[in-house]
Amino acid sequence: MRAKPGFNIREVCGENIIVAEGEENIDFSNIISMNESSAYLWNSVKDKDFTPEDLADLLTQEYEVDDETALADAKTVSNQWIEAGIVEL
Repeated sequence: MRAKPGFNIREVCGENIIVAEGEENIDFSNIISMNESSAYLWNSVKDKDFTPEDLADLLTQEYEVDDETALADAKTVSNQWIEAGIVEL
């Protein structure tokens, strides 16, 4: 999967928010707030192809979390991103 072009993370009032920029995203009306770890993941993969396993590797490198928990969390966040329409398969 890959982050769709034009979706960028911005800090607004101390919160990380996904902002849609560009004509292709003009109909995007969702507000997506990201916690620190999901913002870290987004910034790490926004310009490249990635899998949930890639996200899990990033989580284990940055945080003290075991592989199984990291993979479960990575699958959850990637599914949330798919549902929100900010990544493409």
